[in-house]
Amino acid sequence: MQRRKFITLLGGTATWPLVTRAQQLAARVPRVGFLGAATAADSSRAIEMLRTGLREFGYVEDRSIAIEFRWAEERYDRLPQLVRELIATGVDLLITHGTPGTRAAKQTTSTIPIVMAISGDAVATGIVSNLARPESNVTGSTYFLPELNSKRLQVLKEACPSISHPTALSNPDNPVSMPIIPAMQSAARTLSLTLEVSRIQGLREFDRAFQAMAGSPVDSVVVSEDGEFAPNFRTIAALALKHRLPSIGAKEYAEAGGLIGYGANILALYRRAAYFVDRILKGAKPADLPVEQPTRFDLVVNLRTAKTLDLEFPPTLLARADDQIE
Repeated sequence: MQRRKFITLLGGTATWPLVTRAQQLAARVPRVGFLGAATAADSSRAIEMLRTGLREFGYVEDRSIAIEFRWAEERYDRLPQLVRELIATGVDLLITHGTPGTRAAKQTTSTIPIVMAISGDAVATGIVSNLARPESNVTGSTYFLPELNSKRLQVLKEACPSISHPTALSNPDNPVSMPIIPAMQSAARTLSLTLEVSRIQGLREFDRAFQAMAGSPVDSVVVSEDGEFAPNFRTIAALALKHRLPSIGAKEYAEAGGLIGYGANILALYRRAAYFVDRILKGAKPADLPVEQPTRFDLVVNLRTAKTLDLEFPPTLLARADDQIE
């Protein structure tokens, strides 16, 4: 009897740590790493929408979910090191913004799930092989930037029929730029336009680029997608206005003072990222979650900027606009 009691007691003692460990794992607060291309201040609205989405799925930051942030501050060369820092903190999942950040994350880890809050043309840039079945540790939202920027060129020509030499602001350090320019050049030929390309690699180069435009045939500007451009939309819009150049960019670009904005609702995509986070934390594999594309693209016209440039939008364009900034 004494021996049987001892064995029973020993067995209970041996299994107790295993039970406790399982309970601790089940109760552990999941850790999510966010890799930002810009700064915390520039991304504050997007991050708040991510938090809103997480709350809708029952996650409260610092209580039922922890988020580690790293910011590249518009320096793409810092992204690989920042990914390694996030991984070192023991994150269960990574959220990325933009193609450079997503690519850096994928090149660093093949096991930790990665959610793209937004990334340009994930198939063309090789981030995923298939939207329906990503077949990797990456999922989230993407959209086809070559077609989007070609459409912006069409909208700009419709708004300003007299333009003939638009330029595309492009960051050569961003791999997503590679398919954009050829697509825009093809669209420009169809519209009988001569497309120039202004390659900009950082904030300090905006002034130089616009000064160069002043001594060239360039008469309008298309602002392509880039993690370094978005935080500086207000600066770009002010420079375009200073040099009296009609311009078009993302929806948020018009809100920052640009003439026209056409694009997806980035804030809505950040909110949607919470869906992917929730599914993965509950056991889904990224490869089983199809990459999504936005289905709505908003047209925003800035009447204030148009007045400063002595431009008048065609009535047909105004009728299609989702928002008019007065």
